[in-house]
Amino acid sequence: MSMRKIYRELAKKHGASAKEVQQEMQAALTEAYTDPLNNNEITKAYQNRVPRQGAIPTPEEAVRYLAGKVKKNRA
Repeated sequence: MSMRKIYRELAKKHGASAKEVQQEMQAALTEAYTDPLNNNEITKAYQNRVPRQGAIPTPEEAVRYLAGKVKKNRA
């Protein structure tokens, strides 16, 4: 499933636009990666497992990683 379709389905379900869904997902990731309360070794270790181009993953990078984890756990 494409990210565009994921955004559209979530937007429809929650009465928002696809762009708002993407922006909110990015805001949540940014908060998770920059919040001082998440600044401990265990949290950082889990965050560092997510492959990403920058310091903070994009929603696409996070979803791709999490979808892979779900597939692996179902096997």
